[in-house]
Amino acid sequence: MNLTIVRMTLRALLGRRRALLLLPVPVLLIGMTLFATSTGVPVENWGPVLLTGLGLGVLLPLTALIVGTSALGLEIEDGTITHILTKPLPRREIVLSKLLVAWLVTAVAAAVPLGAAGVIADSPRLGLSLLTGAVVGALAYSALFLALSVATRRPVIIGMSYILIWENLLGTYVDGTKVLSVRHFSIAVTDAVSGTPLAQASLSVTTALVMAAVFVVFGTVAATRRLRSFSLAGETS
Repeated sequence: MNLTIVRMTLRALLGRRRALLLLPVPVLLIGMTLFATSTGVPVENWGPVLLTGLGLGVLLPLTALIVGTSALGLEIEDGTITHILTKPLPRREIVLSKLLVAWLVTAVAAAVPLGAAGVIADSPRLGLSLLTGAVVGALAYSALFLALSVATRRPVIIGMSYILIWENLLGTYVDGTKVLSVRHFSIAVTDAVSGTPLAQASLSVTTALVMAAVFVVFGTVAATRRLRSFSLAGETS
C-alpha cells in the first residue's frame, strides 16, 4: 500500500460533488426502516424486501459502482493518472491502494447504514450480520468495478448492466448465475451470521467466501495488468 496515494484518493473521492450521490439511498433506507418498525408489522414481513432487496441489492452495489469506478477512473478521464504512472511505483501498489480506499469508502457509505438498519429493524445480531455481509460484498464489488474502470471507457454502463441484468434479473430466476453474483455472496454471509430467516441464501457461506476471494484476486490482477499496459497519456481501448 502507498499512503500518499491513499490520502490523495480519499481527498479526490470525498471532495467531489459525486460524493453527494452516496447520501440519498442510505438516508432512505434508514428512514424506511424507522417507519416500518413504527407500524408494528413483524420484521419478517418487510425485512427481506427492505434490508436484502433495497440494502444489499441496491444500496451496496450502486455505492460500490460510484466509488469503485471513480477511485481510478476519474484520474484516467482527466489525464492526471500520468502523474502517478511517471513515479517509480509498482502498478500493483497503485491498484491495491486504490482498492483499499474504494472498499473503505463503500463500507462506510453502505455497510454501516445497513448495519444500523438491521439494529433498528430487529437486533444487534441482525445489524452485525448485514454489516459483515455488506463488507464482504463491498470488497468484491470494489475489485470488480475498479478493474472495469481501467479496462473500458464505459465502466458505469457495464457495471450497471451487471447489477441490473446479471444480479437482479438472471440472478433471481436462473440458479446457475448466482455463483457469480456478488449480491448473493453478501446474502450468504449475512444469512450465516444472522441465524434468522430474513436473509434466505441460495449459496453456502463457504462458496460465497471462496467466490468473493476469486472476484477480489481476479479484479486486482486484471487492473494491475491493464495499468501496466497504459501509455503515459492514460489511453484505454
